[in-house]
Amino acid sequence: MKFLIVGLGNIGSEYENTRHNIGFKVVEHLASQGNASFTTGRYAAVCEMRHKGKIFVLIKPSTYMNLSGNAVRYWMQEEKIPLENVLVITDDLALAFGKLRMRGQGSDGGHNGLKHIQQILNTGSYARLRFGVGAEFSKGQQVDYVLGDWNDEEKKTLQERIEAAGKSVLSFGLIGLARTMNEFNTK
Repeated sequence: MKFLIVGLGNIGSEYENTRHNIGFKVVEHLASQGNASFTTGRYAAVCEMRHKGKIFVLIKPSTYMNLSGNAVRYWMQEEKIPLENVLVITDDLALAFGKLRMRGQGSDGGHNGLKHIQQILNTGSYARLRFGVGAEFSKGQQVDYVLGDWNDEEKKTLQERIEAAGKSVLSFGLIGLARTMNEFNTK
């Protein structure tokens, strides 16, 4: 059984360690755990890893955030992965730093990556793992905040939160959405 795991972010070194690129960081962590390497593919950097008999196709869209749906649609079709086996990892301002929330559907919450995926797939019924980045910014500073680097306090526990996110992704593939939500949404 195959799963498409989409880490949202922006390509380019200037975005590499920003809050908006947490999706990239989580799939990079998974790839390193599975001894897999990303290669350049159509619309995304892609790699495949196996875990307990399941195949996880990890992608980092190269379309920039606002056109992420193109990569999702292409790789779903290319790998013949049904919508219920797709999980999108994204940053979320509405959650405190490091808080994880998995959902089977929902709105885009003003997130341009999710907005484009919903538009391209014509549905909001796909699983997403929201990684909290907090909202410690002044009015009108949202873009600078999400495109900014983690602060020193966040950096202390960032890696452990990325590892927790990685475990929840693998759980999604192994025990399903509902059980994973029960186990990880409380932590």
